[in-house]
Amino acid sequence: MTIRRDIEVLAERGLVAKVHGGAMAVEGATDEPGYATKSEQQLAEKAAIARAGARLVKAGSAIGISAGTTTAALARELTDVPELTVVTNSIPVADVFYHHGRRDQTVVLTGGTRTPSDALVGPVAQEAAARINLDMLFLGVHGMSPRAGFTTPNLSEADTNRALVAAARRLVVLADHTKWDLVGFATIAVLAEAHILISDADLSHEARKELAAEVGDLIIADESGAG
Repeated sequence: MTIRRDIEVLAERGLVAKVHGGAMAVEGATDEPGYATKSEQQLAEKAAIARAGARLVKAGSAIGISAGTTTAALARELTDVPELTVVTNSIPVADVFYHHGRRDQTVVLTGGTRTPSDALVGPVAQEAAARINLDMLFLGVHGMSPRAGFTTPNLSEADTNRALVAAARRLVVLADHTKWDLVGFATIAVLAEAHILISDADLSHEARKELAAEVGDLIIADESGAG
């Protein structure tokens, strides 16, 4: 009870954010951890989300994959899907497919200016996205909240991601439980724009309730990748 009271006081002062089972440090809206840092966090959750996302991809489809460590995990799950066309603004995602070397897969790297999350953004990337049509976009996000929707700390990355969203018939957001109620500087899309959102089993009941009321389908992936 003492710990709970301390957390309440710290939360009221804006020093921590209350999460299911405890508290976490409050990040500024423009804070952006590097790709290497994020790649070491929530590994099991990201792997489960990636496996669940891979089940949505059919052979011969054209998909977009945005930048992020969860989307990179998804890319590793998709290397055996035949005749896949992948459009990405992520250097690590493109690298996964490049090293796998399937000749029946086509990978289009948008180009642009590199961000701390190893995303390629800016006018070049946006123009490339505006010229394509995708069956599905897999979007990684910095945060998600009822007020701000799906967000990123990087304004240029938000612009490029919005162009990718506009190019896709269906939007699939990949976001583990730590992204809930985290708000980045720029909004990519409102929650209702997601046809599917895939998260992990540690997503709180409150978050599940709010998300289920907004997104098309909410998938909770367990460690085996099932939903």
